Amino acid sequence: MKTHEISELNKVKRGANRATYNVEEINNILDVGFIGYVGYTFNKKAITIPMAYGRIGDKIYLHGSKKNRMLLALLENKEASMTVMHLDGLVLARSGLHHSVNYRSATIFGNVTQIDDPIKKENILKCVVDQMISRRWEDIRPINEKELNGTLVVEMTIKTASAKIRAEGVIDEKSDLNLPIWAGVVPIKQIAKFPVSDALLDENINIPQHVLDYYNLNK
Repeated sequence: MKTHEISELNKVKRGANRATYNVEEINNILDVGFIGYVGYTFNKKAITIPMAYGRIGDKIYLHGSKKNRMLLALLENKEASMTVMHLDGLVLARSGLHHSVNYRSATIFGNVTQIDDPIKKENILKCVVDQMISRRWEDIRPINEKELNGTLVVEMTIKTASAKIRAEGVIDEKSDLNLPIWAGVVPIKQIAKFPVSDALLDENINIPQHVLDYYNLNK
């Protein structure tokens, strides 16, 4: 079982009993989603922005315009951090301070480099699209040279990471357990609704199978 070494950077201090440093568990959290919250500094101001990402092995990939200030700031700093979080439930307790949520979150830290090789860039962009919905890249128009040249691709090599998972019920004070107040968990799940075709789409073009597969898996 491969784990990240615990350090001052990745150590979970509050709720340490819910922490994991297991690489496979962290990768599972990353792979379920495709949006991460990336932190960076611009003009000495801390900023966090949601970004689409793809994962290949121990690499996380981000992309944007060649003038994207976040990506340029990351490259200048040569380091990055990103958090991915999935909300699984509202934990409603008998007192306000014991309200919580069930969740899976992973925070990763790594070194950042720019990818310039056009073949590698195209494979990375395929990874990012397919992280959103599997098998999508093969069904769309191929990327052209102008688009590829105008896209900045950043690779973050994961050096360390940690995850925190809460998957339990209400934890109330013993003195509150007999209060006439409802307590419990409201499970939350992100679902897909039936695909809506673009208004300008030719009426003879059907919804592709990979989109229907995604809908059926997540409805």
